[in-house]
Amino acid sequence: MSIVFSAITPHPPVLIKSIGKESLLLLKKTIESYKEIEENLYASKAETIIIISPHGHMHTNAFTMNINPEFEINFEEFGDFSTKINLNGDTGLIYKIREKLETKVPLQLISEKNIDYGCGVPLYLLTKNLKDIKVISIYYSGLDLEAHFKFGKLLKKELLIDKNRFGIIASGDLSHRLSKEAPVGYSSQGAKFDKKIISYLKNKKINKILNMNKKIIDQAGECGLKSIVILLGILDGMDYKPEILSYESPFGVGYLTVNFKL
Repeated sequence: MSIVFSAITPHPPVLIKSIGKESLLLLKKTIESYKEIEENLYASKAETIIIISPHGHMHTNAFTMNINPEFEINFEEFGDFSTKINLNGDTGLIYKIREKLETKVPLQLISEKNIDYGCGVPLYLLTKNLKDIKVISIYYSGLDLEAHFKFGKLLKKELLIDKNRFGIIASGDLSHRLSKEAPVGYSSQGAKFDKKIISYLKNKKINKILNMNKKIIDQAGECGLKSIVILLGILDGMDYKPEILSYESPFGVGYLTVNFKL
């Protein structure tokens, strides 16, 4: 039927209360942005969420989709053995997409019940009031940015001819190298990368994103760029307005939250 919702969300596990605890005080902007995103998603009446994550199976030369009929979201790898939810997959649509795209784009299918935290954090925070929502999880590849943009465009064509209402979420963090305390160390390119991405998104300079200097990208140590580019491919040709809801980096990692008004 239509694409009715779209957003970029960060995925630090510390957003989960039982994990973050006192750290949540440092993520006030992101938490407030998530609340707004949740309200927008609920109001959109989306029936299926397509979430693009950097933390699942990644193939060098192919994109990946998880066809499992049911997903369990848990955070046991972070020491939380009590926070769990289950969501249904949209298996039928995945098979349709694969049939249509298998000659146009390299696409691999996997079947795993446990979903990665790149999907898990946003889905847990955003679907508490969406009990009947279905999920398609997508993982990007080692291919270049142009290939990811093309994949998004091809995916959009299939979504627009389907009867369902779709929400699209690009899950990913920006630079992981914004301070000396950052997970992978400091780089002066980290802040430059984040500033450019935010500016290009805000001003819809998609070609600037697709043609970013590879050295800056590599030095930034990001994990969200390809998720974002797939999303931008899906939005290509649509009338949308980017709303930068928040950006903060209390732990040396850039957490950007964006809502796209459609």
